[in-house]
Amino acid sequence: MSYTVLARKYRSRTFDDIVGQEAIATTLKNAVTRGRVHHGYLFTGTRGVGKTSMARILAKALNCLASDAPTPAPCGECELCVAVAEGRDIDVIEIDAASNTGVDNIRELRSNTIYRPARARYKVYIIDEVHMLSQGAFNALLKTLEEPPDHVKFIFATTEPQRVPATIQSRCQRFDFRSIGVDRIAAHLEQILAAEGVRAEQAVVRRIARLANGSMRDALSLLDQLLSLGADPLRVELIDEILPTPHDELLAELVDRLADGDPAGALVALDRSLSEGHSLEQFCGSLIDYLRELMVIRVCGPKTELVDVPAPVRERLAGQAERFDPTSFTYMITVVEELRRSVRFSGAGRTLTEAALIRLASMERFSDVEAILAAPGSLPRR
Repeated sequence: MSYTVLARKYRSRTFDDIVGQEAIATTLKNAVTRGRVHHGYLFTGTRGVGKTSMARILAKALNCLASDAPTPAPCGECELCVAVAEGRDIDVIEIDAASNTGVDNIRELRSNTIYRPARARYKVYIIDEVHMLSQGAFNALLKTLEEPPDHVKFIFATTEPQRVPATIQSRCQRFDFRSIGVDRIAAHLEQILAAEGVRAEQAVVRRIARLANGSMRDALSLLDQLLSLGADPLRVELIDEILPTPHDELLAELVDRLADGDPAGALVALDRSLSEGHSLEQFCGSLIDYLRELMVIRVCGPKTELVDVPAPVRERLAGQAERFDPTSFTYMITVVEELRRSVRFSGAGRTLTEAALIRLASMERFSDVEAILAAPGSLPRR
């Protein structure tokens, strides 16, 4: 019997199973209950946060054969629910826009919408990565999306909503799926480990949750990789060579070295980041985001809602932020942003990055020009 990966085995089957997107699930449940289901939805968010799972659950809610009408609690056992969950139902059509980008594909879709579903109440089109459609394909979809037949529903999913034309978005109800917090991912992983009968140290679960970067699917894939080791329990010592150090830990170490004025330590932290597989451009982008969190906490206080991080991480960020004055962050972010633009086209990207880190680690040796000019007797007399 073939093995089913955890991401498929523990995929959400009902609205109540969805992790981290409870507000969206509640809204869609109420829409089904009150008969106010829109003809078009746009689900946006990073990979692995539940967009396609939510689309399938909504399709089952509309068409479950165990109910005489759309229901917010599909049975999950009837022939249609099983087929939708496996992505093979004839009335719930899943299309990968990345491989069906042309206008001819959408014209074929439009011509098929006039036919009523074979056995379901609604014919549901789930178009994944919809931003990959060509401009001609979007134009061909407009009229059908604006005035679809009563028996047709569209659900679009995308990781890049900015690439979806405004004319398409205005004809849909948009739901933004948020990245899932580390605590929520860790709690879900613990439930899965209990169901699989595998023990794991808490540090292992937290490591996986942080490496997932808000994606439940990535977390389950990492857990699958560890379970293949056959170890029980899963210990930190065993996985140190399998899983990389979370990038936020590397960035925290790097910022500490900058605060210490330790350029050698900063270069070692950079080398560790690159050896984990991060590109220079990714490194710069992550560092900018990290510095932004420090800057906001330094200016607005450690309890600010402008930074969305768990309490333990917030405490660490608050301690680091106090090591710099607010103007230092504006300088560092400017330097790193200029670096990010440069490394994209430079053949000496690593050298430029190392030079920038040495520059940032030596900030204490630089003097602010305005402070020098404001100091009494700062300018020599003629």
